[in-house]
Amino acid sequence: MGMDPPMGSRDSQVRIMEKTVANAEKYFGRFCSLMASYTRNVAKLRDKSDLLVRQLTDYANTESPELRNTMKSFAEELAKVQDYRQAEIERLDMKVVEPLKLYSIRLKQMRAELKRFNNTRSNEIKQLEKLARLRQEAPPHQHSSPQAEFSVHRAAADTSRTSKRLQETFDCFRREKLKDVQRIFSDFVAVEMIFHAKALEVYSDAFRSLHSYGSGKDLEGLSRPPG
Repeated sequence: MGMDPPMGSRDSQVRIMEKTVANAEKYFGRFCSLMASYTRNVAKLRDKSDLLVRQLTDYANTESPELRNTMKSFAEELAKVQDYRQAEIERLDMKVVEPLKLYSIRLKQMRAELKRFNNTRSNEIKQLEKLARLRQEAPPHQHSSPQAEFSVHRAAADTSRTSKRLQETFDCFRREKLKDVQRIFSDFVAVEMIFHAKALEVYSDAFRSLHSYGSGKDLEGLSRPPG
């Protein structure tokens, strides 16, 4: 087994761990809030687009046959985009927002490990101070209290044990954090790429649908005399 690091070095390492966890809490919390807001805004856009589709369909029913068919076809293409947008919303929730929400659990576990170590470290310092005080107060030929020395050794063993557990937990946390950042934002980009690729196809069809319309037949029908 390797030797435990000196107290000063160990305390410095713990401060670095606490800063790393604090940064993760700060930024992952912001990411979660922003991505949840982003997803809600996509849902609002879907709702407005659904309304546009309904209005286009209603309008088409008031027009002459050729334009009516063209506008209905155009509205159907826009409705397909909203189906893809709904899938985008569901995937963003599942692959981005939820993992960011669950990250708070991992951060709480890391905080608990830090708290456990700090408590055992504080107890070790308390027992050392108590032993030092007893040694000062003891008669010249009595060096210390066996019970106090035992308490110091036990506290030091507790600190060593929790220190090793903390280091192992932190190393795992740091590795997983790097993987999670890569995975979550890769999933975000993938979801957006899939939606935009599908949407581009459908928008192209919608564009062609509009430009296939020829007003000749509708105008011809209007120019005929009644009766």
